Amino acid sequence: MTMVKLKDVYPLYLNNKAAQPNTDLMVTDKFTGEVAFRTALATPDVIDEAIAGAVRAAEPMAKLASYEKQGVLDHCVTRFRERFDELAYALCVEAGKPIKDSEGEVTRLIDTFRIAAEEATRNYGEVQPLDISERAKGYMGMWKRVPIGPCSFISPFNFPLNLAAHKIAPAIAMGCPFVMKPASLTPLGAIIMGEVLAECDVLPEGAFSILPASRDGADLFTTDERLKLLSFTGSPAVGWELKAKAGKKKVVLELGGNAAVIVDKDADLDHALERIVFGGYYQSGQSCIHVQRVIIHAAVYDRFRDMLGARVKTLVSGDPKQRDTFIGPMISEKEASRLKGWVDAAVAGGATLLAGGGCRGNMLDATLLENVSRESDLYREEAFGPAVILSKFTDWHEALDEVNDSKFGLQAGIFTRDLHQVLDAWDGLDVGGVVVNDVSSYRVDNMPYGGVKDSGLGREGVRFAMEDMSEIRNLVIRRI
Repeated sequence: MTMVKLKDVYPLYLNNKAAQPNTDLMVTDKFTGEVAFRTALATPDVIDEAIAGAVRAAEPMAKLASYEKQGVLDHCVTRFRERFDELAYALCVEAGKPIKDSEGEVTRLIDTFRIAAEEATRNYGEVQPLDISERAKGYMGMWKRVPIGPCSFISPFNFPLNLAAHKIAPAIAMGCPFVMKPASLTPLGAIIMGEVLAECDVLPEGAFSILPASRDGADLFTTDERLKLLSFTGSPAVGWELKAKAGKKKVVLELGGNAAVIVDKDADLDHALERIVFGGYYQSGQSCIHVQRVIIHAAVYDRFRDMLGARVKTLVSGDPKQRDTFIGPMISEKEASRLKGWVDAAVAGGATLLAGGGCRGNMLDATLLENVSRESDLYREEAFGPAVILSKFTDWHEALDEVNDSKFGLQAGIFTRDLHQVLDAWDGLDVGGVVVNDVSSYRVDNMPYGGVKDSGLGREGVRFAMEDMSEIRNLVIRRI
């Protein structure tokens, strides 16, 4: 990777144009703690102006031809490839994400826009016979999807490129103008996307606004009735609070989890080991589908526990800009301290610490535990950090029940060679997705991704997000 020097100051994007009303938002290098750059911070009057612009843009956006929307998305793919190193380095700095993980996220950003470019020409409807009884003889129907209108997007700090892309790219493909609030801790990726979109003259004024904003000043993203959809990715507590305040608009929530993985007695343990190490500790566990609970068959429990413990102890932690770093900093010292407290409380409650457990500032060691109480925060809540807990089972259906023993239901992984058990899991696990012979953390950007229970509402993945960003409009024709 070519080292890139970041600018000292970045703008916000208001109604397609860069604006620099202030430099009030300081963004730190999450490893050094030093200020890396500043951005403009949107005030309520700026947010109001952006929403008004999106309302004005709704009709011309809806009238864009499929090839025009596809052209915008193809332009983004080209420019993101050209700016690959810049995007990866910016992500490494502002999120503290190890550089190899940062490069992987830029690749997924490009994939997401590429998928959206393809889907921009695939907005299908259906012809429907209506003559289901004598009174409807001579009638036929058809329906199509039309853009829902101005959308509000709030994206999180942990995947500031790709999770913003999963909102922006489908909106363009569907023809919806939008206002976006990127996470204040990691706004730069979305700002660069705004810079690239601003190069596209075909987009009508007001098609997009990228507005870093404080949480206190951002109520309009949720409450303003001119917005027809709110798509939020972030913590469950905040997400459900926003839904309660959102009024009449459609709401899509991608929230948290404490994902489980089952390792059966016939699993390929070497394969499961590598995937669970990745799923549990990549980007310091700061993923809503990171492997938090590993449920291992008693016949292989001791062997696999020892394999996992030895492997976790070899993970390199440190400066995320170094290519051999696997564990970088957590997003803040506050978050590292919270999870360290949960680990200490679990040990005080009888858990055994197998690896890690140390914490220095916002650097928390890769941590592995067993015998964790099911009543502890570390079991019941979302760790959102590099901590994994182990338990054992003897009966497959009891293992499925243990996966379901959670208020969350995002994704689960199972390692087994038994097709019947795969189908049992698919039928019985109360989650949004089941991944076989891989970890809960696995996601491809065209699949219907999302959760149940406290993990959210709706699905992302470009095609499925486009459906949420649209309404069905019916047509009835009577032949006379």
